[in-house]
Amino acid sequence: MVYKQQHNVARRVGQAIRFLLALTITAIMIFPLFWMLSTSLKTEAEVMGSQLVFWPEKMRFENFTYVIEKVPFFRYMLNTAVVTAMQMASELLLGIMAAYAFSKGKFHGKHLLFLLVLGAMMIPLQVTFIPLYVMVAQAGMMSTYWGVWIAGCVSSYTIFLLRQAFMTVDNSYLEAAHVDGMGKFATLFRIMVPMCKPTVITVALTAFMGGWNNYFWPKVIVKEQNMYLLTVGIQKLRTSYGGEVTNNYHQIMAGVLLSVIPVFIVFALFQRHMLSGFTKAAMK
Repeated sequence: MVYKQQHNVARRVGQAIRFLLALTITAIMIFPLFWMLSTSLKTEAEVMGSQLVFWPEKMRFENFTYVIEKVPFFRYMLNTAVVTAMQMASELLLGIMAAYAFSKGKFHGKHLLFLLVLGAMMIPLQVTFIPLYVMVAQAGMMSTYWGVWIAGCVSSYTIFLLRQAFMTVDNSYLEAAHVDGMGKFATLFRIMVPMCKPTVITVALTAFMGGWNNYFWPKVIVKEQNMYLLTVGIQKLRTSYGGEVTNNYHQIMAGVLLSVIPVFIVFALFQRHMLSGFTKAAMK
């Protein structure tokens, strides 16, 4: 009886510790979002003052109006949406076909080529952007959707994640599809993709977030203001007064908050599929 009581006490203490740990981690993760919201509603004096202000005395919603009126915000959002859609489509299409070849295909040098794909994951764009910039400039794609898209049209991470998921599909399904007269593409898109739907959704969301948050390459390749993406366009709010750098961090944060709303919505709608996709890909 005493042992049982001690066990119950130990279990409750363990649950309390886990709850406090989870609460602490959640607070750490949420605080930057809270600070972004708080700052977007402050005045410049509250942001730049010597005393730390966690929440403004009066919420300044005119900060959001300023962002929309001062820069072509919706044009930036349209540019970002177009480029992101292009990158999602190409990453999914090319990633699915490459992953199918690496997981179920039989050809010489398959493992060596896959190692090269994995090696590409370790090379950041900052290492290769100079030759890529020269090629884009010579092709006349500066300040165009195609010029921004081409640097992220395919992802080695997408190929890796989909390949891991495709390897979990039993070959008997492919043999049955072959007996039924299905070709390679029909087997891929009618058998493999539906069976790995969580992972496909996961890579689609990853491509969406990568395209929406992309900054370095659009900053390099886009020179015309009407072609700016959100990440580059919002930065221009700092030089909004006659070209002079300002301390309007509250207005900049309002623009950042507006720009991440689509990301929050997409993640909230598909987070269950995203977590399931990562779990399935890690099982192989």
